[in-house]
Amino acid sequence: MTDRLIRATAADGGIRCVGAITTQLVEEARSRQNLSYVATAALGRTMTAGLLFVSSMKWAESRVNIRLDGDGPLGRVLADARLDGTVRGYVTNPTVELPPNAQGKLDVGGAVGKNGYVYVVRDVGYGFPYSSTTNLISGEVGDDLTHYLATSEQTPSALLLGVFVGAEGVTAAGGLLLQIMPKAARDESLVSLLESRIASLAGFTPLLQAGKSLPAIFNDLLGDIGLNIFPDVQMLRFNCECSHDRMMGALKLLGRDELLDMIKTDGGAEATCEFCQSVYNADVSDLTQLIDTLEGDGSNG
Repeated sequence: MTDRLIRATAADGGIRCVGAITTQLVEEARSRQNLSYVATAALGRTMTAGLLFVSSMKWAESRVNIRLDGDGPLGRVLADARLDGTVRGYVTNPTVELPPNAQGKLDVGGAVGKNGYVYVVRDVGYGFPYSSTTNLISGEVGDDLTHYLATSEQTPSALLLGVFVGAEGVTAAGGLLLQIMPKAARDESLVSLLESRIASLAGFTPLLQAGKSLPAIFNDLLGDIGLNIFPDVQMLRFNCECSHDRMMGALKLLGRDELLDMIKTDGGAEATCEFCQSVYNADVSDLTQLIDTLEGDGSNG
């Protein structure tokens, strides 16, 4: 299935539902960064969550940045998702691999770590971004971000995230976000019904592997309580905005003395994008032009 995101409501608008298939974009991240199995699962879940989170924002320039800083060997897990359906992300140590956990599944919790923090930044494209921090509770990503939603945004939510990766790569990835809106949160029977139906699901990727479409999954969960699936389908893709010009802008921040040292010591500069692994080079001529620009601006530090 093509990577896509759809939205729906149920219970007279009391429930908001967003679903995403992210198989292709997670596979692209895996391939570009040479991710291990467990790193693929951790990053795939986080990128999917970023797309689900940003889907509720309104302004065209809106973006959500999710960062997991745990004490596991994977290091930082970061995803940057935009309202236009693009996402990118990386992990600090992409080749880390761990034995399966007690359930025989990829040990994402052990790789991320159970001690640390979840950082979420919502940026609408103007003014100051809204940022919040909560504690990691399991390192499994879905549990941690559900805890974030309940604690920081005070929205009762159910978040399902899944990535299935084998020897041939990622064959199923996606997620589902169900949120009870304030006007329905007092309806305990509705909350209980939703909790029981979510609990009955074995996971998200098994549904995709069984050939279930997003509308079919929505209908199974909410079809008898006023489900309304919006007609707009948003395409999703991995996308990185790095470029040679951005690299040059970053080098300029180093200042004249550092650039002169690069010319003398290395004869240029090379940078690799953490997100997409694109490699950019700046030769002596490029660095000399930067120095001339700094001197023209009076910026010699």
